[in-house]
Amino acid sequence: MGTEQELRKQVDQFILDEIDSVPQLEALLLIWNTRPKRWSIEEMGRSLYVKPDAAERILQDLANRSFVSVEQQSAAFYYESRSAERDELLSSVDRIYRQEIVRISTMIHAKASPAIRDFARAFRFTKDRDQ
Repeated sequence: MGTEQELRKQVDQFILDEIDSVPQLEALLLIWNTRPKRWSIEEMGRSLYVKPDAAERILQDLANRSFVSVEQQSAAFYYESRSAERDELLSSVDRIYRQEIVRISTMIHAKASPAIRDFARAFRFTKDRDQ
């Protein structure tokens, strides 16, 4: 993936672009680190210390963004490798988050709300498509 500095930059960009909250990042990394385990909403809620409805929103958002997969019958969430590059990125995210938990958490908390980012993404998509 590159030098340590390039890696940190890629991880930071991933966090800024894709992660809305610390619990969302924690859920993604739990699923990543326990693959091929399937996680129920209740299990994830207990692991993250959040209510099941919050865990469900987090997991559904990760699934909607194709970071995790879901078994429709059992509503179990799991990591399914889509590319070596994605796997490598998540491995780096996991390692750097463990080393720099305060910095990464602060970066997540300092971001604009998810609603504002969604609005900006929609505008950016429209703008990019028109060019």
